[in-house]
Amino acid sequence: MSVAVVFDSAGTLLHTYRVAKDIAGQQLLPGIETVTLTFSSPDRVLVIIHVHSREVIAADPSELLSTYLVSHHAGFGISCTRKITTADEIGDALYTDTRATIGDLQDCIRNVWAVCKREEVVTLNSGVILNMASDSIEFTVTTGGRPFEGAMEAIRELHSLGVPTFIASGDRVTKLEKMADYLGIPRDRVYGVATPTVKAQIVTDLKEEYDQVVMVGDGINDLCAMKRADVAILSEQQPGDKPAELYQAAHHIVKNVRDVVEIVKNLKTV
Repeated sequence: MSVAVVFDSAGTLLHTYRVAKDIAGQQLLPGIETVTLTFSSPDRVLVIIHVHSREVIAADPSELLSTYLVSHHAGFGISCTRKITTADEIGDALYTDTRATIGDLQDCIRNVWAVCKREEVVTLNSGVILNMASDSIEFTVTTGGRPFEGAMEAIRELHSLGVPTFIASGDRVTKLEKMADYLGIPRDRVYGVATPTVKAQIVTDLKEEYDQVVMVGDGINDLCAMKRADVAILSEQQPGDKPAELYQAAHHIVKNVRDVVEIVKNLKTV
């Protein structure tokens, strides 16, 4: 029996730390779950922006973030949203915002770096949460991630079984490729800036090629893909409360990513 395994990245392969900054209240929100924050309002969209952390830190903190993005031709990707919104509408809000500054994003980057800087391998992603009702940036966001203990070993064991592994994540492709290189996942099996709908479509497409497709996730943005998969695995390795819907969709619940290997072994012997 042929089996493929699709992993979310943040919280599943990577131990993740996130921080957001409330632009209106000028309040830093360390350790926040940004997907949950986004999904708490139907008007919010989590957008990954294609910027380099070092360049952002070196910029003038008083400059509008929108001005910086336009002048640096910085693109974006839609990570997750409850609202049906076009890329043009998101671009209009992102590139014309008059509230968020470079300093707001710098605060997020510095907070994450202070927590993650001692890690051997770290990826940093930055973005914003837009409020499409007001066409403005409501939060700036930065995420730092390092591989979970056992992640590399799990990928190696799956590959030794002849099981291909894929990453489908809302994070930036370039950051995911860096982590995939470290874990041993080929870059052509990495799908970045994947919305919940895109993740589900990736699973559907793989089901055309493999007898069984396994989806491993940990957040509400993985729910559609977990429901679409032949086997859904919920990872509890990242601390924090998880929505009841994830437990209802999961066929298996694991505490460590290496536990996925035994589940797949059992599938291949059926």
